[in-house]
Amino acid sequence: MTTEKAAMRDLLREARAREVAMVRSLGRFVRCESPSYDKAAVDRFGALVAREWRRRGAEVKVLRQRLRGDHLRVEMAAGTGRGVVKDHGRGFGRRERRGADHGGGQILVLGHLDTVYPVGAIAKMPFRVACGKAWGPGTFDMKGGLVLALAAVDSLRAAGVRTQKRVVFLWTSDEEIGSETSRRAIESEARRSDAVLVLEPSLGREGRLKTQRKGVGGAEVIVTGRAAHAGIEPEKGVNAVHELALQIARLMKMNDRARGITVQATVVEGGTTTNVVPERARAAVDIRFSKVADVARIERGLRGLRPILGARVEVLVGGLRPPLERTAGVRGLFRVAQGLMGELGLSLGEAATGGGSDGNFTGALGVPTLDGLGAVGDRAHSSREHVVVRELAVRAALLAGLLGSL
Repeated sequence: MTTEKAAMRDLLREARAREVAMVRSLGRFVRCESPSYDKAAVDRFGALVAREWRRRGAEVKVLRQRLRGDHLRVEMAAGTGRGVVKDHGRGFGRRERRGADHGGGQILVLGHLDTVYPVGAIAKMPFRVACGKAWGPGTFDMKGGLVLALAAVDSLRAAGVRTQKRVVFLWTSDEEIGSETSRRAIESEARRSDAVLVLEPSLGREGRLKTQRKGVGGAEVIVTGRAAHAGIEPEKGVNAVHELALQIARLMKMNDRARGITVQATVVEGGTTTNVVPERARAAVDIRFSKVADVARIERGLRGLRPILGARVEVLVGGLRPPLERTAGVRGLFRVAQGLMGELGLSLGEAATGGGSDGNFTGALGVPTLDGLGAVGDRAHSSREHVVVRELAVRAALLAGLLGSL
């Protein structure tokens, strides 16, 4: 038996021994609700998570925020003991930085404390374990991932496997609402890191990792026309709703499936009452794209909208979350993970997804980033959200193996 195989089997054995404890911790985490916009609630949950890490001897720094929940920076020094692999590269490790600082010796693990569920959701969808699954708000996205991180560190220590580098876990409070307050900290830590591991949920029943994510952005199209009586003198008005409909038709022409660009008007408002030519209308627009190179093209298309019926058309373009592109560094990092699973006789697949995560920011800096390392489950952001209990130990062992390999 190879050293690598023995180490991975030991890690899986230790993780399986902690399965009951993982489910118990997940229940405590889920019952401590943490909606993004409720600072007090997120901070209560953050304090609970911080206690767990301090119990393990980690250095925990609270990054205070005024309006949003506080972020947590958790640092674990490189350990002592045996390594998982002799060849730490396996095709991974060449930096792809674009103007970033060289900061060797650190692995960054990303996750978030916040969920999409309001306080009180736990009463309607209580945490429970049934049919081999753990159900409840935030189990899959992504309190299951936070539990896996704790189990991975416990398994490394119990198996006597050392981490090759310093590991920084950054738990943020606002990923579900755009990461406005956490992006700077994420990018700062990424610039000091050799790789980034993201504990967002895996994809599908097979638990595929995410090696490519679309960039995400938003825009608002605001149309101002002129009101008039709809029945007596409609010709004196300029119909803002009609103008907006024509502008949306223009937006639809920006969709390019081959290039991975989608532009969709998702929320539309306009008019006041049935007998008035509407003076105002607006549309919120969801934008997705696969390559950074397409950002300028999309912005030109949005800002190039011009009135057709004579109304005033204003376009507000929000901040764009860059895509996670499947670079050579990402592919190499995936091969490391795939090899570790192979030592356990298990397969591991990869996939692309249209949703964004904080891994998009780190990938855009050129830091090899592997996403979807969290729990296996389904139905995120719904009343049927759950994780598969039997897969928790496997995912914890995979994360532990990566921390012991890179």
